[in-house]
Amino acid sequence: MVVNNLTDSLIETGLSEYEAKAYIALLANNPATAYEIAKASGIPTSKIYEVLSRLSEKAIVSALNEKGTRLYIPMKPEEFIESRRSRIQATLDTLKSGLTDVWKTTDASFVWNIWDYDYLMDKAERIILQAKRTLLVSIWKEEMTRLSEPLRQAKNKNIKISIVHFGIPEIKVGMVFQHPIEDTIYAEKKGRGLVILPDSEEVLMGRILKFNTVEGIWSTNRGVVMLAEEYVKHDIYMMKVVRRFDRELKRMFGQRYEKLKDISSDEDTGHKSLPEKA
Repeated sequence: MVVNNLTDSLIETGLSEYEAKAYIALLANNPATAYEIAKASGIPTSKIYEVLSRLSEKAIVSALNEKGTRLYIPMKPEEFIESRRSRIQATLDTLKSGLTDVWKTTDASFVWNIWDYDYLMDKAERIILQAKRTLLVSIWKEEMTRLSEPLRQAKNKNIKISIVHFGIPEIKVGMVFQHPIEDTIYAEKKGRGLVILPDSEEVLMGRILKFNTVEGIWSTNRGVVMLAEEYVKHDIYMMKVVRRFDRELKRMFGQRYEKLKDISSDEDTGHKSLPEKA
């Protein structure tokens, strides 16, 4: 499993699968012959010389002759990492400049769908750190734990932060309003919710289901941003009311605010929703 993870990570840096496997095998046992590397890595012997040649061209392995036998040694891990870091950073800097020049700005706004949990969290961290004035957040414990550091960094930049936290908050950054019925909400929605609004200019929203599968969006659409902002603000309004009048609210609406949440009737006045016309 560890080798598989290392292989995947090396592929992310630009190596092919065979190159990654050969490098890992050589790190574990060197110097080694091409045959030994092929055997240890599972690379077909018919491919190993081609793979080692490409790694040599990239200066990731070096060859030496010892008593008529060709042996290979690997670049040290720390050297490999630093060389990759420099190359990737240079590539990203070039892309940032080039893609910005190519990008055609437009007044149109979009809704970007998100299905991956790690992408949702990475995007959340980025927009938190890019906030200039305010952050409005609706969050659960799991995501709060992961995003606590960027939120603290935002707080240190004097960003005004207001958070609706479902469940008892273990981490507090900014003004935190605890939502009191997180178990009921989770059962109804069958998942956790995440909403982040920086500067009232964009919104990141996601419903996080079982096994961290995600149904989410990111958008700068003014209508979507406004609706999301009002949703979080109204939760905060309710938390302020609950904090001050919790006993009376429970007496009127039930211990879990069941009657308050029943939007089809209002028991106190006797009003009920109108039946649909036939």
